[in-house]
Amino acid sequence: MILTEMVHDARIVRMNAQHLPKKIRKWMGDSVGHWEGDTLVVDTTNFTDKTRFRGSSEDLHVIERFSRVDPKTLLYRFTIEDPATWAKAWTGEYTWPATGEHIYEYACHEANYALGDVLRGARLREADEAAKTKK
Repeated sequence: MILTEMVHDARIVRMNAQHLPKKIRKWMGDSVGHWEGDTLVVDTTNFTDKTRFRGSSEDLHVIERFSRVDPKTLLYRFTIEDPATWAKAWTGEYTWPATGEHIYEYACHEANYALGDVLRGARLREADEAAKTKK
């Protein structure tokens, strides 16, 4: 299972399986994984027409590779393919370093109109405290 912390979507990766029939479409696609040596490969197809990653169609095909670079670094490499959207497949990669820090829940503040006032109040308090220490 791969948990996307933002919005808390859980993607089930069925290992060493066949993809579901094309008529079965899932919001996060149908993910099937297997190992190639020390690399976990996750092949995802069968997205819905509502997924729309960067304008993609329901024929979006994603291949992800997770490899350990060293004891504290994971290399994530992905290939995106959708002939209805892009002229050719494209690939990207980045590293995920391990951390000993706390991980905080993603929180959406969309339409939280009070947030601006809360932050302004905090900045005013900080300015008042800084002015007091100067005296």
